[in-house]
Formats: sequence, C-alpha cells, structure tokens
Amino acid sequence: MRIVVHGQDAFGKAVLEKLLERGEDVVAVCCAPDKAGRPEDPLKAFAREKGLEVHQPTSWKTPEALTLMKSFNADICLMAYVLLFVPQPVLDAPRLGTFQYHPSLLPAHRGPSSINWPIAMGKTRTGLTIFWPNEGLDEGPILLQKSVEIGADETLGDIYFKKLFPMGVEAMMESLDLVKAGVILKHDQRLADGSYESWFKKDLAQIDWSKPAQEVHNLIRATDPAPGAWSTIAGVKVDLFEPQKMPGASGEPGTVLSVDEGGVVIAAKDGGIRVKRVRPAGGKKVAAAEWAKAANVEAGARFEAAPPKPA
Repeated sequence: MRIVVHGQDAFGKAVLEKLLERGEDVVAVCCAPDKAGRPEDPLKAFAREKGLEVHQPTSWKTPEALTLMKSFNADICLMAYVLLFVPQPVLDAPRLGTFQYHPSLLPAHRGPSSINWPIAMGKTRTGLTIFWPNEGLDEGPILLQKSVEIGADETLGDIYFKKLFPMGVEAMMESLDLVKAGVILKHDQRLADGSYESWFKKDLAQIDWSKPAQEVHNLIRATDPAPGAWSTIAGVKVDLFEPQKMPGASGEPGTVLSVDEGGVVIAAKDGGIRVKRVRPAGGKKVAAAEWAKAANVEAGARFEAAPPKPA
C-alpha cells in the first residue's frame, strides 16, 4: 500500500519511524514550511535522512497542491499533527482517502489546544481519536478512539508525552491495519459537546487566586509546560509549574504561606497550592525555592489579584 505521511514535529517523525520499521511503502512526506530562525522540523530531517521525498507547500488550497497530492498515486494519507487547512479534494486524492490523529475524544475538545482544555476543566479522562477529516475544524467520521485517565496531579506534559503521544503512534498503525484489511469504519460524530475551542493562549492562563484551589491547580496543570500559568508579584510576571494541592493551608488568596526546599506555597480560596518550579519574566525555568531566595520572596508576600474578566 502506497502511503503519504503528512505531519510535523516529533509526533510526525515518530509515525514515520514506525511505518518504516514495519516496512511500509512510504512514497512521500509532507510537512509544514520552514520558519526563519527555527530548527529544522524533525519529520523533515528524518525523512531526508531516509532518502524520502519531502514536500512543503505553503498552502494546500491551490491547484498545484492538489496536483502534487495526486502525483503520489497514493492509496492512503496519514495526517499526523497538521495545522494547515487541507481542502476536501486534497483529502480525497489518495485512493482510500486520508485519516488523521487528534488528541481528544472527538467531538469533545475540537481545536488546537485539545489537551489543555479537559485538564483545565477538571475532567478525569481524555483520549485520542483517529478520524476521516472533512473541511470542518476537526470534524469527520471516526475510525477509532482510545481513552486515558487524567491523574489528579498530571500536567499537560504528562498526558501528552507519557500517554497520548505513544498511544497515538500505535493508534495510527492500528488504523492503517484496519484500512489495509478493508475494515474502514466510519462512525458519524455526534454534535453534542462538540463546540470548537481555540488556542489556550497566555491571557487565559492568568491565575485568579480568589478561585477555589482545585480550579487553580487544574489551570496550572493544564498549561504545564505551555503556555504556562502566570501571576505577578511585586510587579514581576512569573510562570508557575508543577503544582501540588495543599488542602490544609489557608490564608488570604495570593499570599505566600511558606517557602522551603519543596517549593512555594500560595493561598487560594479554600486551600493552598505548592509550586515546585517557576519561570520569571525573561528568565529560565528554575526551582521555586531558588527563585524565591533570589527575588527575596518570603512568607507574607502577595501575588497580585487578577483583574476582572470582561463580561
């Protein structure tokens, strides 16, 4: 079966590696255009190392892009982490079409920050979906889904790198095997809970210490490692990472309750949050205790209250 791999970054590279390990016939690799000042895409570098054709259209909405996809004479296209919009004629150009990986249980959490949102919302499970994309945003019939637990203290990084990344690579192979066997399942997505969620941007990651400790804990976990939940202290913006709930702690929201080798404990509405690592504005990520010592942050210091959100 002639296969096109369309993706980018480490996940796209891992999918390609697995396909080549299996001896699959990969006829072309497509990835995002190069960005000035950024390292070469790992998928592109690996594909070239293996002597594969690499193509980087700046847009898939042109006649030339459609001609390119048709020229591969492919049986199937595997989309592994693709951010550029791909129109239906390009998706349909391979003989059996195109299937795609998405790190949520579609139709829930459609959009580019699909791992952040369920953690921030306090959900205890998420998962991945392999689906047949159409021209909607993360829409189309589902081929298969797998779910995982969101542990009480697990971060975005934990859920993606330890669970959804390796499981996703295997799910792409399982999906390919289904297609090769002629078992092309296409279950229609339901629209319930399927609203599109955009990027979890930095402005959404500002901490409101007047919120319950569980909500603050969820926000920090959902944005670790990116974009990083943040607050300000003495006018300095600080990103906070590796949170731990401290149920017995109490104090005025935003107050630093203690500083020790384990981190910095900050009061929320009904408990405390210990953060183990921080990143001050313009600096690097360091141990919270190290930062507190350098910044003269001691018990009794206050993180500023977040301004009210626009109605």
